[in-house]
Amino acid sequence: MGSLRYDGIVIEFDDRLLAHLQIVIAQKIRRGESFFMAWRDSNETGDGHSSIWIHPSQNLYFKFSGSRFPKINPAWVDALLDSANSSKGLLIMTEESIAAETEAGVTLATATPHLQDLHGRGY
Repeated sequence: MGSLRYDGIVIEFDDRLLAHLQIVIAQKIRRGESFFMAWRDSNETGDGHSSIWIHPSQNLYFKFSGSRFPKINPAWVDALLDSANSSKGLLIMTEESIAAETEAGVTLATATPHLQDLHGRGY
């Protein structure tokens, strides 16, 4: 399980998903674009959903738990980027949901957000 650290929040994602998010987020930031990013919360954080506002002036830190960079699925990157370019913002969808797009929409991927203080301690 990898993590994305952004403005005092650490969000845990699967390494494969995180690698795809890194590509999409980097493309948006490279263009100087701000956007919302939303995901489904894990059961341990209430099983709701969360979103954050990503702005190019904020620092991001991607931490992968595995030593290898995961194989990238270009169709998944495209679907995530299309979402990020929409008025809803980047909906962090599962890879399976883009392969079987339905009228019901995409399935949001699950993540675990944690707030941290200035010393990196969670609370």
